[in-house]
Amino acid sequence: MKNLLIITTIPDTLTAFLLPFARHFRAQGWRVDAMACGIYDCDKCQEEFDHLWEVKWSRNPLSPQNLVTAPRQIQAAVEQGEYDIVHVHTPVAAFVTRYALRNYRKRGKTKVIYTAHGFHFHSGGTALKNTAFLGLEKIAGNWTDYLVTINREDEEAAKRHKLISQERIRYTPGIGVDLDYYSSHTTSLSQVEKVRQELNLRTDTKLFLSVAEFIPRKHPQDILRAFASVNPPDACLAFAGDGDLLEEMQQLANQLGIKEKIRFLGHRNDIPTLMRAAFATILASEQEGLPRSVMESLSLETPVIGSDIRGTRDLISSECGILFPVGNAEKLADAIKYLLNHPQSASIMGKRGREHMNNFNLPHIIKLHESLYNEALSLKSKQINEYSTQNS
Repeated sequence: MKNLLIITTIPDTLTAFLLPFARHFRAQGWRVDAMACGIYDCDKCQEEFDHLWEVKWSRNPLSPQNLVTAPRQIQAAVEQGEYDIVHVHTPVAAFVTRYALRNYRKRGKTKVIYTAHGFHFHSGGTALKNTAFLGLEKIAGNWTDYLVTINREDEEAAKRHKLISQERIRYTPGIGVDLDYYSSHTTSLSQVEKVRQELNLRTDTKLFLSVAEFIPRKHPQDILRAFASVNPPDACLAFAGDGDLLEEMQQLANQLGIKEKIRFLGHRNDIPTLMRAAFATILASEQEGLPRSVMESLSLETPVIGSDIRGTRDLISSECGILFPVGNAEKLADAIKYLLNHPQSASIMGKRGREHMNNFNLPHIIKLHESLYNEALSLKSKQINEYSTQNS
């Protein structure tokens, strides 16, 4: 039996993105376990994985807890589980895990794969932050067998900075979007109409939707200011998400005089229906890896207005959406006005967006993982033989 351990900082990453991979490889006869902080409280994880491991770490990569306690927990789990492959996601988990398993790799006991969901150093980051995080990635690169990037900017950066040898860098177009689930065929018109009634929208009201946390890097204030500057009589703006800035944004909507046209929906479990009800979606972030909300929107044939940043520009072109400079509410307003004035173009963009998402379809991404895991297993066998020969 082949043994796989998937590690993330928190279990939410597992449940949001990685369960399809667990299901697939378990169906292929693998044992698939998972590790995260707080994972024992995750009922879905209990169902989808063979075994769960709890790990205690801090979000600060250099916390003493991360360099002493967590590595011991990781090492004990790997020793007991005898994992062929450890696949780690998210920055804190990735650094600590690779540090903990640096000697295991040398002996060929396990192969360590890191999927970067967006490096913390990037073209839009500050010089100090970029230098710090690039330095950490270079150090951890010495403890990595394969590095997977999910957007082209990160792929180019990994090669340019030589984080690991180029033949061990893999580009994968995201971690998959389920086109069968995010489809116009799985959301009925009655469900869409029910949502529009809930939001108190007239038949001719066009809904703009933003699906994102209310945190600084998502720039919700830019969306509100842009919408207020257009102030369309036949449109409404809805936000799906929670976060620290929620109350502040509610106050801003009131100050801008658009309170009646804004809907703050909080956390929602019906995102596909909301996106199907929307005329367009908006993402104004300053930093993303490969934004899932954009992928979902395009899969549902809803065009996207997105900030021109790493990851988002991989998904949006002039054929399926509009890009605008980060923080530029005036350009965002221009994009809103364009779609309102060209509804037929918006519809065409949505249909082309669905076609573009074929490259990001979940079965395709799973096949790429199969290929990578098979290569890692071959490398493991080779290194075990070499290590045995050298120490015989």
